[in-house]
Amino acid sequence: MDRRSFLRNSAAAGALLAMGLQGAVAQDVYPNKPVRVIVPYSAGGGADTLCRLLFGKLAEELGQQFIVDNRGGGAGTIGALVVAKAPADGYTILYDATAFSVNPSLFPRLAYNPRKDFQPVFQAGVMPLLLLVNPTVKANNAADVIAIGKATPGGLDWASAGNGSIQHLALALFSKMSKIEVSHVPFKGGAPALNDVVAGHVKYYFSNTAAASSHVKAGSVRAVAHTGQGRLANFPALAPVSDTLPGFEAYEWNGVFVPKGTPKAIVDRLNAGLNKVIKDPGIAERLAALSIQTKQNTPAEFDAFVGAEIEKWGKVVKEANIKLD
Repeated sequence: MDRRSFLRNSAAAGALLAMGLQGAVAQDVYPNKPVRVIVPYSAGGGADTLCRLLFGKLAEELGQQFIVDNRGGGAGTIGALVVAKAPADGYTILYDATAFSVNPSLFPRLAYNPRKDFQPVFQAGVMPLLLLVNPTVKANNAADVIAIGKATPGGLDWASAGNGSIQHLALALFSKMSKIEVSHVPFKGGAPALNDVVAGHVKYYFSNTAAASSHVKAGSVRAVAHTGQGRLANFPALAPVSDTLPGFEAYEWNGVFVPKGTPKAIVDRLNAGLNKVIKDPGIAERLAALSIQTKQNTPAEFDAFVGAEIEKWGKVVKEANIKLD
């Protein structure tokens, strides 16, 4: 073979090799097939709504389907177990909420370990609760509620969305820090609890912000404080409980997890994509309307947050002797 033929054949072989390598890289770009996102709660709830909003936009960003799969039951444990046992390849994702950090304390024989079986990816948002009272209650802030509680023999009847719910845990923490007695009235969900507060059957409740907003604006309940920090965009005049009880915080939160062992490149790609999604003006507007607070965050930051939440609520569950029915 002469030199010219050799160079021509070598160039052709090099081009074929480059094309082959490019094809291999393209096949390895994540995601290259639909991704299943398991929400361990029923369709239409707060976690499901936010999940569909975020992953609908992420699908546009990454050019692949993210299919939401609702696997409700067991306070979120059934769906979480599905993800814990899934291949660590990025194609089965868990979109969970506050119960993820509470369940280890409520279920002593949990079939998975939230710290060892999952890799936190992205904190989707936090939502403070509203301290609500029936309009007949003469209270305008958390200090007024505490004063009424201390002056009420036997304590205050106080609603929650159910035993072990974040509303119940916030109540237990509030009772402990304020040193007032309360009589816990658990309901089967936030909607019936809120309805009974509106009707005046129970007069105190820590409510999901999004669920309560319309009732507060209509005047059927009164919001006297919130469980976050600073001021809320939707309720700028509302002071946090921590102004009265320093250190008090309680949030509903949502976040994204994958099975432990998922490649870092996949975790980082999901995190970067979701950080971009929450900066989208349309998404940001929707989140603000729901009083959901978001910020840019890394997997390490979300991991630290989850660890702190597990420790915090585990202590509350133990001290208040909270048990499921």
